[in-house]
Amino acid sequence: MTAVATGSGGANSRTLAALGLGGFVVLGLPDGMWGTAWPTMRHTFHQPLGSLGLILVFGTIGNLVTSLSTGRTLRRFGVGRLLVVAGLIAATGAFLIAISTVWAMVLIGALLIGMAAGLLDTGLNTVIALSGRLRLLNMLHGAYGVGSAIGPLVVTAAILITSWRPAYFLLIALELLLAYGWWRTSSHWTPEVADGEVVAVVAAPDDAPAKHIGLLVGLGVGAFFFYTGLEVTAGQWAASFFRGPLGLSAGSAGPAVFAYWGSLTAARFGIAIPRRTPNPVLLVRVGCVGGLVASALIWWAPSTAAVIVGFALLGAVLAPVFPALVTLTPVRIGPARAQHAIGWQIAGANVGAAGISALTGIILQHEGLRTLGPCLVVIAVVLIGCNAALELFSRR
Repeated sequence: MTAVATGSGGANSRTLAALGLGGFVVLGLPDGMWGTAWPTMRHTFHQPLGSLGLILVFGTIGNLVTSLSTGRTLRRFGVGRLLVVAGLIAATGAFLIAISTVWAMVLIGALLIGMAAGLLDTGLNTVIALSGRLRLLNMLHGAYGVGSAIGPLVVTAAILITSWRPAYFLLIALELLLAYGWWRTSSHWTPEVADGEVVAVVAAPDDAPAKHIGLLVGLGVGAFFFYTGLEVTAGQWAASFFRGPLGLSAGSAGPAVFAYWGSLTAARFGIAIPRRTPNPVLLVRVGCVGGLVASALIWWAPSTAAVIVGFALLGAVLAPVFPALVTLTPVRIGPARAQHAIGWQIAGANVGAAGISALTGIILQHEGLRTLGPCLVVIAVVLIGCNAALELFSRR
């Protein structure tokens, strides 16, 4: 079975898939909007440059709160209602930011948007992972990349017209439109366990020993932690690396950074093109080893062109890893436990994205930007070790 919804026809399945893709585009919008809006937003509230970190912290806290409890929420209310609530919470957060008169309203809005992101991200990843649709998972995460790329353009257009606020009014409209779509289709969001696209791994029974399952869940959280840490660290510090040691101008560094994010997004959509997606275990292996090779090329840095190629290669090989790991979760620990475990994994991914990137920034500040390559190599090596242990214990 590979349908997302029980008893749905082809047209209905396409509607649900379109809603999921639209949801992930909108999920990526705020992440792309913050950085672009901040230079003018901070003057509105008379905040120092570093206060952007507070917005990100509040968003991460909100994301963690809902990600860690999504399993219980899914069991109690179902996927459809969860998605409706996510859209309404996000719209409320965007509304507070759009009409904010004091700095605290922005922080509360960021917290609410983070909470909604945790519900939407974990909820859709869980229901689609349980249906085994790796193609759709790759398309979802590609859609997130599209939203992240569009976000800065939306804010730029809003600022050129009036101010940064209209961008968040647009976000309100999109979230309410999605919430309406989730509400109209809420009865159809019933996950089924797939047996077609996930191969080469024997599914863990739901009565497997708790100690064994606990180890697999912990290793899975670790894999998400280091994978997302590698992906986000490379993306966040690429521009500084290009403009620092490589001496590129701002105009040249932008397209160079886009080579990384563009290849990441394009590869995710590319994986979704074939009717039968490659084995997810193989995708994770290629991504981990390829990530080490690309990181080593960035460390070596024989030329500027080689470094740009290294970042583009890194984005391309990492692209299918996150969706593949999500798909493998119900296969490895059983579908019942997966509803809880995927929430923990996404929470681990969020912490890894913020924590590893911040730690790398401290290292770069003290040791210089040229240490970015060695940092990426170390993260890639740890990721390979974590995935190897995960595969080993999955076989056992």
